[in-house]
Amino acid sequence: MSKYRINGLSRGVRVAGAAAAAAVATGLLSTGAANADVFVPLPDGHKAGPGVNIARTGERALISPSLAANGAGRVVWVSGNAIADVAVTPEGEIGPNNGPTGNPGTNNSSTHGASQLSTGYIVGCQVSIADDAISAGVSGSVNLSGASAGGSIGINLGPGEVKFVQIDYKDILKPGVYSVEYQDAEIQIQGCAGYAQARSYTVVEIIGDHYSKTTLYGMPFSIG
Repeated sequence: MSKYRINGLSRGVRVAGAAAAAAVATGLLSTGAANADVFVPLPDGHKAGPGVNIARTGERALISPSLAANGAGRVVWVSGNAIADVAVTPEGEIGPNNGPTGNPGTNNSSTHGASQLSTGYIVGCQVSIADDAISAGVSGSVNLSGASAGGSIGINLGPGEVKFVQIDYKDILKPGVYSVEYQDAEIQIQGCAGYAQARSYTVVEIIGDHYSKTTLYGMPFSIG
């Protein structure tokens, strides 16, 4: 009987110990989850336009609370690859701002005398970044050129504001396949106490007598 009681006690201790360990582990996971980064995989996209096919692949975002811990800031690291297969474009540069009627490009892109592939993110505070709301409340744009090399940018957003953040661009000087690839480009958002959204954009402008502009938008995602 003594042997049975000792074995029973041992089994009870083992069970209790396992339950306690599980409870501690669960607590740690819950605590970590409250402060953890949020990984957001995003779908690939494709759009065909006059003389160009645009694709976006491998897009993802990693969202973190801001180190400022003020409730109005957050940080997002974005990665992706924007690809343009250009069939027709004038070779070389043929003059500055050679868009329609000599005007510069829009949506944070500009030809600067050459056809161009430009990619980045539209970021909004307390506004839905839908196709019909992209131009609403635009307050300016910021440039994060060279983000693939570890660049970082900070933007301030108030309620209802939308800003374009250009990650990078590439001039298109002749027909061919061009790409802009970036990894963990950091965007710091401050001043937005409400919810924030973002979505990628990729613009290809083809200069010349038959100017065209083709834009591929990514899926909107929450930044908290």
